[in-house]
Amino acid sequence: MSFVKELWAFMRIRKKYWLIPIIVTMTVVGGLLVLSGGTVVAPFIYTLF
Repeated sequence: MSFVKELWAFMRIRKKYWLIPIIVTMTVVGGLLVLSGGTVVAPFIYTLF
């Protein structure tokens, strides 16, 4: 949790708000990859790509 606080402080101080969409996209894609690892959800995720 401290990593998130430090990242937010970095973005706030240095005005790097453009990083937020990149981080959110990477988190969502990472979550989809974890979910698609041999589950029932995998065929539905593969149709998105």
